[in-house]
Formats: sequence, C-alpha cells, structure tokens
Amino acid sequence: MLHLSMYFRVLRSVALTLLVAGLAAAQAQTSAGAKRPAAVPANYVITPFGYYHPDCVKHLAQGDEIREAANVVLHKDGSSTPVTQCAFPHFRADGEKVTRQEQGVKNPDISHAWIEYASIHDTVDYEQIYSEWEVPPAPTANDGQTVYFFNGFSDINDTVTIIQPVLGWNGNSLPNSNWSIAAWNCCASGNTWEGTPEPVNPGDHLEGYIFSNCSSGTRTCPSWDIVIVDEENGNVSELIDALNNGQTFNWAFGGVLEVYNVVQCSDYPPADYAGGIGFHNQSVLNNKYVPITPAWTVTNLSSGLTPQCNYGGSTPKQVVLTF
Repeated sequence: MLHLSMYFRVLRSVALTLLVAGLAAAQAQTSAGAKRPAAVPANYVITPFGYYHPDCVKHLAQGDEIREAANVVLHKDGSSTPVTQCAFPHFRADGEKVTRQEQGVKNPDISHAWIEYASIHDTVDYEQIYSEWEVPPAPTANDGQTVYFFNGFSDINDTVTIIQPVLGWNGNSLPNSNWSIAAWNCCASGNTWEGTPEPVNPGDHLEGYIFSNCSSGTRTCPSWDIVIVDEENGNVSELIDALNNGQTFNWAFGGVLEVYNVVQCSDYPPADYAGGIGFHNQSVLNNKYVPITPAWTVTNLSSGLTPQCNYGGSTPKQVVLTF
C-alpha cells in the first residue's frame, strides 16, 4: 500500500469536477422513525452524526465547488448559493439535544450510537487512512434500523469535525438497495455534508480512504479527500477538498459500528456471517507520509444497552468488529 498516496493524487488530478457541496436534498436520508427518542422531532433524519433537521443535511452535486469557510457554493453554470449556519439543534442517538452554540463543545458523534470502534491517536496528525471491507448480507429482520460501518479521522483534543467513508444499512433511501455508500464530513456551522450516496450489494468489495492534500509535514491540513468505492459495480461517493474546520486529525478509526433503532439482534447481518465485519489491508500514513503499523485499541461502548448482541472486536492483523 506504499504507493496509495501517489495513486490517489493522480486520480484526483484527472477528476473532471470538484465535488464538495450540494443543496439540501434531504429526501435521500432515512426518517427518524417511530422508534426515535421522544425529544427528536418527527421530521428529523438519521445521519452518522445523530438526528438532524433536513435543512442541515447538505448533499453534493457534481461540478459544485465550496468556497473557503463554507460560505458559498459555486455551481457549474456560474450561479452560486450561500451556505448558512444550521438554524436548528441536532440530537444524539439517546435524544440529547445539541444546540448550535454547543457545536464543538462536545464530541458531535461518539455517544451510545457508537457501539464499538478501533482507534489510535498521536500527538501529530495522520495524512492518510485506507481500508477494505465487504458488504455483509442483509439483516434477517428489518425494524427500520440504521447500521453504519466506517473508518475515519477526527481530532481527539478538540472534536469539531469527523471525516469518514461510510457503508450504511438504511442509511439512505435509495431504490432497489438498503445498503449504500457515502462520504461524510460533519459538523461545520451545524451542518453535515454527504457525498452522493450510491447503492451497493451484499458481497461487494469496498475501498474506503481519506488523504490529505497538503505537503509532507503539514500539521493541520485544511483540505482532504474522502472516497469510498465499490469495486464490483464501480459506484463511487466522494468529497473532494473537504474542509478540516481547523482540526488536526490525530485520531484515526480503523473501524466503527454505529447503530440507530436496533431492537433485536436479528437487526444486524446474520450471525453466520463470520460473527462480524473485518476491515483489512489497512494502511495509515503519519504526517511525513511514512507508513505506520497501527496498534489499534478496540473500545466497546455497549455496556447497559439493549439488546446485547455479543459485541466485541479483535486486532492486530485486521480490525474485526463482532456482533
């Protein structure tokens, strides 16, 4: 995997368009549903960062460019659209309300929605993470649950943003597929940004990667590419030149399981699917673009949750999250 950074930069240089912001086409998101916490309004939607008002979920369109500080979206036809701060609070998975004024005060994502994750952190930032994994079979039950799997980057000291390529079950309302992929960036100005979601199928081989667009040694790079690719059908979701919002990405996630509205263990992919999901062929580069061997630590947040579904994880050759 030592050549990946150069390879990805070549791909980026020949991209026909910049993909960074779209407008609020929130109909692609899954509704909060009847099983949402009582505090969450019925018109809210599910994202990998909690429950959001539809106006605050910004989707991407090919050919759009986002100007610095996320103030304006420039479209291919030359028109532009202002990007304003989200005027609505969002809610964590347990129903805790987060106002706009509280953005950045608390971690925007890690709550009881995160069941388990494998991570490393350092005093300097990372420049790239790459993982491969397979789309599991469909869960044997469908209770309107949403299940996410992803890798990603964040700032362990001042968590304002997390960037991640995501596989989701019921993560988007797409025709003919409950599994979908999308690149995500959260939560500047109270908004969350999603690359164009694409359908995928059980058994498809995925590649998810994030890399810096800065030169070696840049401690806090402002520009990042977030990409997830389905090798079987060629579908791609990406955020190009995604903003870091001042974050130093010194916290890397080799694999995360995040869920909403799971009410029984059969809401997960079936137990005969090797007991979990494996993130393999992983590569992490430090801020000198030097490969490192991640000493992943698996954190289990499932204590006290219902249902209990044999949650766990293992390392080191690959990250396996079990359920």
